[in-house]
Amino acid sequence: MRRPERTAHRWNLLAAALAVTGTCLSVGWWTARPAPGFGQLPVAAPAPAPPTRTPTAAAGPVAAAPVIGRTLATPTVAPRPPAPVRLEVPSLGVDAEVVAVGVRDDGAMELPEDPRRVGWYRWGPVPGQEGNAVLAGHVDTRRAGAGALLDLASVEPGALVRVTGADGAVREFHVTARVAVAKEELPTAEVFARQGPARLVVITCGGPFDRASGRYEQNVVVTAG
Repeated sequence: MRRPERTAHRWNLLAAALAVTGTCLSVGWWTARPAPGFGQLPVAAPAPAPPTRTPTAAAGPVAAAPVIGRTLATPTVAPRPPAPVRLEVPSLGVDAEVVAVGVRDDGAMELPEDPRRVGWYRWGPVPGQEGNAVLAGHVDTRRAGAGALLDLASVEPGALVRVTGADGAVREFHVTARVAVAKEELPTAEVFARQGPARLVVITCGGPFDRASGRYEQNVVVTAG
């Protein structure tokens, strides 16, 4: 999957236009169901690999490290919020389990095999943290039928989106934009942004279904803040 080189200006124009007009998913998926493995989110290297630990030298801690009594002081690290475990979009009837996913060998974001589940990109922000917390899932599959995000393309601006964390805490977001973009033109830098306001980005497949390639031609991208 190629990483598109598009400016933020174009992304904003798409968001503004489609937030008004909208783009619906192709109907008739029962009669044009894709082959196994379709619908993988085309994200090329969305984020760097998780950090690796530097092995501690055999000689022990660095002599200059601060010491309190006989105990080495450790740096204070802000705790990360618990991972999301549930996604709800009441206006669409969405109530799906969320599981943590990473990156496939080919650089694409993983998706849960079960289309009733939604994947959370675990190397990015947790919902509620600064930057974009990315959730993605199937629109449908040949074997299992409708996916959790089947109707995502019809979500309306202002719609409530709830995310429940592993600690039971519920965070609420409201849809601010909905766009449909060709898979080859997905602006990955904007979608997977780690900085800026805390936002939720939910993605699935959409647009016409290409029988030759066995996949949908677009991604539906919904942003909520």
